Amino acid sequence: MYTPYPGSAEMPVTERPPLPASMRTAVRVMYAGAAASLIGIIVDIATVSSTKNAIARHSKHLTASQLSTQQHALVAAFIVGGVIGAAIWVFMAQSCKGGKPWARIVATVLFGLVTIDGVVAVAVPVAVAVKGYAVVTWLIALTAVWYLWRGTSSAYFRAGTDNR
Repeated sequence: MYTPYPGSAEMPVTERPPLPASMRTAVRVMYAGAAASLIGIIVDIATVSSTKNAIARHSKHLTASQLSTQQHALVAAFIVGGVIGAAIWVFMAQSCKGGKPWARIVATVLFGLVTIDGVVAVAVPVAVAVKGYAVVTWLIALTAVWYLWRGTSSAYFRAGTDNR
């Protein structure tokens, strides 16, 4: 067993308090966000023809070939975006569960980006289901951030900085 040198400035490491209910809920909601991102891929792909029709109605100057190219690009973007989104949700859930103070701030900034993405999704010509799913994702992110900033969650994050 390691014994520190007498008089050293090394402080004993205290154990992190148990995960409060607000943090458990926030982490569960973030995992739900990861699942929603993966389900969103299916929604996006299932409605890609409706999205293509919405783009055609909005951009009458595009040729059939250009529309087809956009459809293929959309499918790729939907898949890549959904997988990256799910990975970020899981990473943030694990980081917040670990009590890393930066994680709550990053999660809040990501919520801001989801807000912008939701506004864009509602404003651009895409299928109605895609717009609706953007709102669902935004509500999940809002819920997660709300639980991350509860008082008991703040105490949990502060406990993580007390050990340094």
